[in-house]
Amino acid sequence: QVQLVESGGGLVQPGGSLRLSCAASGFTFSNYYMSWVRQAPGKGVEWVSSIFSDGSNTYYADSVKGRFTISRDNAKNTLYLEMNSLKSEDTAVYYCAKDTTRRETWGQGTQVTVSS
Repeated sequence: QVQLVESGGGLVQPGGSLRLSCAASGFTFSNYYMSWVRQAPGKGVEWVSSIFSDGSNTYYADSVKGRFTISRDNAKNTLYLEMNSLKSEDTAVYYCAKDTTRRETWGQGTQVTVSS
């Protein structure tokens, strides 16, 4: 079955950077469009970014455009999210997702906290 394991979250000061990773297994990773979504405390799920199966196209929410970069390494079955110029409003649990409409195809999430 689909297994996605996120890592790389943590506590960072405003203006700082983090790189999230998502290790995929249980499906042919290189065949699938992948995404990152996040959920801030007390709020709904927000789509963050997506990438084509071959990495040729990427998409970003306006809230992160110019600060976050999604990428993938299909040889390593791994999805990445490079986050720069972090703001307090980026505080959330970040999930990688094979299908954003199906919660069972998401990972367990990694906490990102932006605070001084």
